[in-house]
Amino acid sequence: YNYRGIVKGSLGDHDGAIADFDRAIELKPDNADAYFLRGVAKSDLGDHDGAITDFDRAIEIDPDNVNAYYNRGGAKGSLGDHDGAIADSDRAIELKPDNADAYYNRGRAKSELGDYRGAKADYDRAIELKPDYAGAYTNRGVTKGRLSDYHGAIADHDWAIEIDPDGANAYYNRGRAKSELGDYEGAIADYDRAIELKPDDADAYYYRGGAKSELGDYRGAIADYSRAIALKPDYMDAYTNRGVAKSNLGDHRGAIADYDKTIALKPDYVDAYYNRGSAKQKLGDYEGAIADYSLAIKLNPEDAGAYNNRGSAKRDLGDRDGAIADYDRAIEINPNSAEVYYNRGLAKGGLGDYHGTIADYDRAIELKPDYADSYFLRGLAKSALGDEQGAREDRARAIELDPTLNDRSSKKRILKLIAVAFGAIFIISFAIKEFGYEQENIETELDDQVPKTNYSRAIELKPKDAEAYFLQGNAKYKLGDHDGAIANYGRAIEIKPDYASAYYNRGIIKRDMGDHDGAETDRKRAIELDPALKDR
Repeated sequence: YNYRGIVKGSLGDHDGAIADFDRAIELKPDNADAYFLRGVAKSDLGDHDGAITDFDRAIEIDPDNVNAYYNRGGAKGSLGDHDGAIADSDRAIELKPDNADAYYNRGRAKSELGDYRGAKADYDRAIELKPDYAGAYTNRGVTKGRLSDYHGAIADHDWAIEIDPDGANAYYNRGRAKSELGDYEGAIADYDRAIELKPDDADAYYYRGGAKSELGDYRGAIADYSRAIALKPDYMDAYTNRGVAKSNLGDHRGAIADYDKTIALKPDYVDAYYNRGSAKQKLGDYEGAIADYSLAIKLNPEDAGAYNNRGSAKRDLGDRDGAIADYDRAIEINPNSAEVYYNRGLAKGGLGDYHGTIADYDRAIELKPDYADSYFLRGLAKSALGDEQGAREDRARAIELDPTLNDRSSKKRILKLIAVAFGAIFIISFAIKEFGYEQENIETELDDQVPKTNYSRAIELKPKDAEAYFLQGNAKYKLGDHDGAIANYGRAIEIKPDYASAYYNRGIIKRDMGDHDGAETDRKRAIELDPALKDR
């Protein structure tokens, strides 16, 4: 019965094998081999608890049964009892010091517990005892990868493939190591071979998708993530990364659908809320974006990126004070992010705080010396404060770093950049001076250049927000609605009587409308509140 069970097991008939071992045990209840062999068959069927029970009985009958200890260790490892697996491997090695499989199993258990150096030592010994042990080379390669020795990992996978050219795991793991070294094309070739050998490996599709995404092949990446999801419908990371790839192709709604699925699978997944917020922001759903960033912050109050992005969404809604508060918190968490200082500079510029703007761009440039946009906008802020020499120097440096900033063909990007930072009046002045726009058709010329901001919604949400009225006034002026702009500046001043920029801008419009006395009164009041405006 034992022999027939062994043959059946070798043919994949594990149930038939178990039936034969049952009969052998019935005929001879102290048959250690029958218990051991039945345990192996149960392990092959995934019944690790049943297998351990049989291995226990085999060891009880024969305390020196090396194979029972070795296989029981394997079953314990499959159930997550890695300490138990190590203990059984230790005993197997004690009984048979040249047992390569016991070292292999102990290496696997140590790796699962994070003891990668201990695992590598065991794989070293397994290979020393059995030089053609492909599985040991593969696992040692994985362990080297976890120790960041990617070149060493690739060398081990090369050996595993030479020994066993049809080992899918070796190709898959070599692909992982190549990706870590930035060899995405080589990684894709390995994933291709792994998939050819094992077509139902969801992970191989997932990581091939990642390599394709790194190469900018987002459509190919989406196809691979979709296949991974088809094979493994609850593959959370595949939904997340497919969403990122869709966003990179401009399919933000499709990305949101994927992030929704990720969140359904794991409601506390911070990155999913962050990414969904980013997609909503790109669609102009700033309130939805703020809600998602807020959830990300609730889950991880130290997420500087979420504060930064929420600040940008608030700025897009016209809430620059709220934006600055978020940027402040992001900087408190991570004082070394040039992007956050840059964004806070944008918000301060929109409030007319040019000194604060310059200070933030100073820090952004200190952290990122090749930050062309920071030089460009710092130059404009200096110009607004009358420092024309500093403005010229900054603009020259910006153009040196990014020649497109002096290219009229890039005027759309340049004007949008200025509009976000300083508002409509500033952009109109720049457009006329630098790009030769005609005053009489400025509205038509700039209509497609200036980002649209939902200031009406911002005012509805915060009816006493002087800044929102001020910014809406800038937008109305840009659209030629001078009376509406004056009304907005008036409301901003009513809420915030020391709002120098509101007086200043209202004075400009009054001058344009021929009300020179009113213009001069507003100009004097603006300078009284902010003497720096005298030189503008």
